[in-house]
Amino acid sequence: MSSITIWGRKSSVNVQLVLWALDELGLDFERIDAGFIYGVVDSADFCRMNPNGLVPVLVDGDGEPIFESAAILRYLADRYGDSNFWPENVVARAQVDKWAEWAKWNVGHAFIVNVFYGLVRTPFDEIDHDAVKLALGHLEKVLALADEKLATSTYIASSQFTLADITLGYCLYRYYDIDVARTELPNLRRYYELLCTRPAFQRHVMVPYDELRA
Repeated sequence: MSSITIWGRKSSVNVQLVLWALDELGLDFERIDAGFIYGVVDSADFCRMNPNGLVPVLVDGDGEPIFESAAILRYLADRYGDSNFWPENVVARAQVDKWAEWAKWNVGHAFIVNVFYGLVRTPFDEIDHDAVKLALGHLEKVLALADEKLATSTYIASSQFTLADITLGYCLYRYYDIDVARTELPNLRRYYELLCTRPAFQRHVMVPYDELRA
């Protein structure tokens, strides 16, 4: 099996997304701190791998560097995932992929940029609480769709754990950890608690993010 290297800090949710996938797939890897206070991303060597200067970046053996967490995740699923995690049948795969794509943007991006950044990564006296409340309301309308789906399914795309659960679940630890008044979404909460039993989720997602606090 190829040697896998990933560049990115443990506190980055987009890095956590990939680390969680690597662990679920049983893959050995080396992680190199990069981004935020760790630097590296503005070096010439790093920018040759990712001209955007962002993490994560993954290199599998002597392969070409891959950036963008969703692209990395699909690469790993294609190369190393089984038929439950990432179905071989294109019709079945599309059912997983549609939820994966939906979750990454509508839940992950919306939460991190509009809620988490506004509440945690903003100095306390600069927090726009009205804006955060509005963003949280929009987010929870989206999460209600997941809650409805999870009323009839153990995991978001099927009865099995799939790639889509990583792109939905990777932000839920912070969503349930931050100090906000949350809407009661019982099926989503049951789902989150199920994810919390997974050792790879515990190792790579349920980790402190104190270094990110403003």
